[in-house]
Amino acid sequence: MAPSAAGRVEAPGRLAAARDAAHVITQHRSRPGERAVRLLLAGAASVSILITLGILVSLIVPAAAFFREVPVMEFLTGTRWAPQFADASFGVLPLITATAWTTFIALLVAVPFGLGAAIFLAEYARPGIRKILKPILELLAGIPTVVFGLFALSFVAPTVLRQWLSVQVGTFSTLAAGLVMGVMIIPTIASLSEDAMSAVPLALRQGSAALGANRMQTSIRVIVPAALSGIVAAVVLGISRAIGETMIVAIAAGGRPQLVTDPTMEGVTMTGFIARMALGDSRVGSLQYNTLFAVGLLLFFMTLIVNAVSIQLVRRFRQEY
Repeated sequence: MAPSAAGRVEAPGRLAAARDAAHVITQHRSRPGERAVRLLLAGAASVSILITLGILVSLIVPAAAFFREVPVMEFLTGTRWAPQFADASFGVLPLITATAWTTFIALLVAVPFGLGAAIFLAEYARPGIRKILKPILELLAGIPTVVFGLFALSFVAPTVLRQWLSVQVGTFSTLAAGLVMGVMIIPTIASLSEDAMSAVPLALRQGSAALGANRMQTSIRVIVPAALSGIVAAVVLGISRAIGETMIVAIAAGGRPQLVTDPTMEGVTMTGFIARMALGDSRVGSLQYNTLFAVGLLLFFMTLIVNAVSIQLVRRFRQEY
């Protein structure tokens, strides 16, 4: 039935009244309590920015003193790291290669197992099972990292790698540290990915099933692409945790700074060096002491680059429903 002329006139009138009401609400003077809460929230939001700036300043000042004595290119391209020797050398590539190996190995473990756990929890597990398994999985994130380091040193390297897999590794190796670090990262990737997959609308699952797809096809070809932005964010967070992990690599990776070309070799990561050097007896303000801040500044910029790339990837693959 066609609407009447009165109805056609009344509809624009209602729209105008709604706009006027919205204008009145937005122009309404806020109460003192609302202003106080707004200021409180703005202050809370600015705390992280101020802390980041404070960290950056505390790194830049000693690092600038370091780079006045050591050229930047020598620091970035040198292959020998011996800041405390008589013939000191400050090439940071050995620390970078060890960090890259442990991070890469950790991602090889964490990404497939984390995504597999997320798909199972989001698409296959019943609600009762999910309520039990997800807290148990997230419990791994609460284990102190020093326990993971001791686990890598006392069980993974001698038992799993040497006895079970017949891999020739020493007491310390980047392989053992990377494997255990991957286990530590699994809950982070699994939990965030499962949240992203659970947020995908049910209509997409029903549409895929109506087209004849089974549950696995729906999970891989529909749910994962739809939740890709959240999955990318979870993986990047895992990368950041791997790069910044300290205790596992300080205990299990070794203490010999060398170019790591094989994961069975021992090596010193950037965070491992910072942990060891901070407990040393270098005089505050000396060149050896300032290496802490030079390595820390490089680690800061590496993490910043990873986060910047992740933001671009998340924006590219983000989907709104």
